[in-house]
Amino acid sequence: MILNNKQKQYLKGLAHSLKPVVLLGQHGLTEGVLAEIDLALNHHELIKVKVSSEDREMKQLVMDAIVRETGATKVQSMGHVLTIYRQATEPKIQLPRK
Repeated sequence: MILNNKQKQYLKGLAHSLKPVVLLGQHGLTEGVLAEIDLALNHHELIKVKVSSEDREMKQLVMDAIVRETGATKVQSMGHVLTIYRQATEPKIQLPRK
């Protein structure tokens, strides 16, 4: 799903008060972590994921892999926190029109 700037701004506003739902630790991105992210996206549609990595390139690779593997859309990444959105089969968030 491709979001326009108006939709991204709307989602950023909704995500502002959210806390990270999934925290990546020392074991990195595993199948179990991806399953948890997928489950959280199905339930919430808009989530934050905290990626703890000191290496910027590795952190960016992990964030890109999360977006690719979950089929979600990247809304924003600030520091160690990635905000992603994936519309559920029964949408809870009404996006502004394009």
